[in-house]
Amino acid sequence: MPTPAATAAPEARGTILCIEDHPVNMELVEALVAGLPGVTLLKAATGRDGVHQATTQQPDLVLLDMNLPDIGGLEVVRALNEPITQRRFRVILLTADSFSIEVVKAMSLGAHAYWHKPLTAERVHAELPRALQGAQADRAREEARQGRGRTG
Repeated sequence: MPTPAATAAPEARGTILCIEDHPVNMELVEALVAGLPGVTLLKAATGRDGVHQATTQQPDLVLLDMNLPDIGGLEVVRALNEPITQRRFRVILLTADSFSIEVVKAMSLGAHAYWHKPLTAERVHAELPRALQGAQADRAREEARQGRGRTG
């Protein structure tokens, strides 16, 4: 039988940008992330502010609400196409809707995953550390690949 330490999720470390317009949903994310001491949370209430913060702050992971008041999640993913393609960060879509064409399109443009709302502590604490580690590994591989391309 596996020991608790063997089945525990990896320790979460890194920076997350949450782009969410509903205060209650943002408070839930804040409360869930507060249980992960190695994580810094950045917040944006609009798609445009989220795009700006994602490009200037370079988080490891973006949690993106698909239904924002100014521009939708799909437009945010399109605006962030270059850093997503360059693996500077991963994007996880947040939606209360069933799997929709907007989610499919965003995933085809490079979004890493989608999580159905409301978020649960079990999901966040199990999947967020892995998503952060994966995002950081993606970035390191891309930087190494680019470095080899410049010297070779």
